Amino acid sequence: MTMTATSAAADILLSQGKITATSSQESSSYAGKYAVDGSTSTRWASAEGSDPQWIRVDLGQSATVHRVKLNWEVAYAKKYRIELSADGTTWTTVDQNDTGDGGIDDRTGLNGRGRYVRVVGTARGTSYGYSLWELQVYGVTDTTGDTQPPSTPTGLKADTVAASSVALSWTASTDNVAVDGYDILRGGTVIGSSATPSYTDTTVAPETAYSYTVRARDGAGNLSGVSSALAVTTPAGGGGGGFVLAAAGDIAEQCTASSSSCIHPKTAALVQGMNPAAVITMGDNQYDDAHYSDYTSYYDKTWGKFKSITHPSVGNHDTYDSPAFAGYDKYWGTLGKPDGKRYYSWNMGNWHFISLDSNDFVTESLNAAADPPQVAWLKNDLANNTKGCIAAYYHHPRYSSGDHGDNEGAAALWDVLVNAKVDLVLNGHDHHYERFIPQGIDGKANAAGPVQILGGMGGAKLYPLHAAHSTTAKLLSTFGVLKLSMTDTTFTSQLIGLDNKVLDSSPTYTCH
Repeated sequence: MTMTATSAAADILLSQGKITATSSQESSSYAGKYAVDGSTSTRWASAEGSDPQWIRVDLGQSATVHRVKLNWEVAYAKKYRIELSADGTTWTTVDQNDTGDGGIDDRTGLNGRGRYVRVVGTARGTSYGYSLWELQVYGVTDTTGDTQPPSTPTGLKADTVAASSVALSWTASTDNVAVDGYDILRGGTVIGSSATPSYTDTTVAPETAYSYTVRARDGAGNLSGVSSALAVTTPAGGGGGGFVLAAAGDIAEQCTASSSSCIHPKTAALVQGMNPAAVITMGDNQYDDAHYSDYTSYYDKTWGKFKSITHPSVGNHDTYDSPAFAGYDKYWGTLGKPDGKRYYSWNMGNWHFISLDSNDFVTESLNAAADPPQVAWLKNDLANNTKGCIAAYYHHPRYSSGDHGDNEGAAALWDVLVNAKVDLVLNGHDHHYERFIPQGIDGKANAAGPVQILGGMGGAKLYPLHAAHSTTAKLLSTFGVLKLSMTDTTFTSQLIGLDNKVLDSSPTYTCH
């Protein structure tokens, strides 16, 4: 592409001081904002040793981009691409460099339109991460003649304040053309955006004070004044030893972030935002036949960022490899078989967690005979438990309002867990979200039974829903990640959707 003399003469620096987002940062001292602050003594640095990584800048309004100048620190990209997007979701590649050698890359002759510019590093030039002293975007903003900012938002309030989330709302702003959206600031730093006058912050900690403000923006990039500040203090988590877990099943289709319809990169971003102490997977982590090469090509590029803190469980798609489970066993190693078996237990705080292999109990599996050794192991594990709260997770749900429906075979596990007064059971297999009230062995409401949550919404194509069970508290056909807030004596759950909003919240349950 050739840049015309007219457009070159009109080009201005569009990116300086604008809002940024990043796939990761080495620390708060190397945040994305330091790559657009106009200083070559501050920089953005990604987490070390992982590909891909990216930095995104919001230009504030649509523009035609002709030039992107990158000033690399020692940690440079050997391969990277430059992408544009109108909405921050669907991206178009306008430039690619597969022979980067660090220093200053002045990428001229570009010709693309968008509001968001993203630099995606796909191969590091060093053993470190990616680091930019400066990211400069040049071009021409769309000419609308609109210079009037929206009115300042008013009426900022907290609708709900929980130990792990704060739900905010405010009175909508007005504008001479139209309000395009809102920026949400916490402690003066932008933490998110919303198209509507509401937002839920799911990155808070228990017993912590926060200060929120919001501002409005229009399509021409005009910003309103900042609202009056709202002070919020989150309550205790219901007991000591609080921690957060992220959980989902049925995760990685064979697609990458380059496709806007690919979901598992988006759910991985939700996990990262939760900053969980551990990650739980409820089977079918990789599709379709879960070969090792598929795990490394897809799952590992997104959810694999959390591999070291993940406690997986196995799904039926892992049996489709040849030999069965070959890809699962090779990818997860001792994380998936810490005791040489695909069922195991682990502890955190006052919680005892049990990962089971439900393939042994359902007829569709290649390994379809009931497995008395696993049941005997489970009963022994429960008998030896010394923790006050118990959660179990496995792929095939005992009860489901989805396409697969109830699993009679899973009763062999469910009945043992109910009799042991387990508090929480997590499943996948059906590709939807479903939270049940506590149930007994017969699937009827029973306060002494576990809360079952079906979380097969991690990224695989959604399945149809059928009539809800009488014990179903919430049934949704949607993607997302389950956020579990645990204390020494209680737990609560939230479903976080792709827009980072809370789609469902459970009551606070006290452990049996």
